[in-house]
Amino acid sequence: MTTSSTHNQTSWAQRILDGDRRSLAQVISLLENQEQEGFNILKELYPHTGQAHIIGLTGPPGAGKSSLVDRMIQEIRTRGHKVAVVAVDPTSPFTGGAILGDRIRMQRWASDPGVYIRSMGTRGSLGGLAQAVYATVQLLDAAGYPYVLVETVGVGQSEVDIVQVADTVVVVSVPGLGDDVQVSKAGIMEIGDIFAVNKADLPGSQRVIIELESMLDLGSHGNWRPPVIPTVATTNQGVSQLVTAIQDHYAFLKENNLLMEKRLTRQKESVLQRLTERIRKDITELWTKEHGSQIWQDLAAKRIDPYTLEEQLYLNWKGGNTVDKKD
Repeated sequence: MTTSSTHNQTSWAQRILDGDRRSLAQVISLLENQEQEGFNILKELYPHTGQAHIIGLTGPPGAGKSSLVDRMIQEIRTRGHKVAVVAVDPTSPFTGGAILGDRIRMQRWASDPGVYIRSMGTRGSLGGLAQAVYATVQLLDAAGYPYVLVETVGVGQSEVDIVQVADTVVVVSVPGLGDDVQVSKAGIMEIGDIFAVNKADLPGSQRVIIELESMLDLGSHGNWRPPVIPTVATTNQGVSQLVTAIQDHYAFLKENNLLMEKRLTRQKESVLQRLTERIRKDITELWTKEHGSQIWQDLAAKRIDPYTLEEQLYLNWKGGNTVDKKD
């Protein structure tokens, strides 16, 4: 998508503030494609961020996260709030596009002006989160959605980077997948603020609940003890309790002055990640331009060791030094 030049940036920002959904979609596409114009628009909108409650949902494939999100949308709308959803999907290795799968069931909200749903491909990024998710969440925040749900791709052990996006993390488990073991190994016991045991009408659900409760009793969570909530998305069972627990956690963060601290940590990480990527790109481009593949050939031939090369690449990037081959 091509927008007209820089003079349009203010109008793009204003259109998003005015609730123009098409403009919102177009700017998200700019952010997905890592185009600077998208970030320029986001710069203007940044003062309007910080109002939304960002909720991450993670858990193993097959846990029914999409069905649960669909019911959560319904509950949040019933309570009179607008809601946006960022659904992070695996990226097709053939087309590069997101494999939307069961997102189709959420299309019943397409005609509701209080609901905005966007699927994004991971594009190879680790941890189940697309690189543009953090920026997209900020954009949706600025656009006036008080609740933003981020549903991750559900790849298990690399799901922990949801904490880089969300104020509240909901870990969704389900009986019958061995996810009690998966959760304990994945390290997501530490990041979960709320645990939902979905498909709680299936055999074995009580065992999963008991094991989660036992693991939580052994852990240290400060003054917030993560609740374990049984849900059945297909019948809406437990969804109201889940949304209430999410609201309770947000209130807890605010009351204990933890929300700003948590968000500042995320903002620092986001800045450092983007800065690291820019530096990496600059160094790579600089050396490709000046030396082509020669330095990597030298490394392969052991004419230079990787540690000296790393140091000299860094010094060159900082001050124009050159790499000297070992004799």
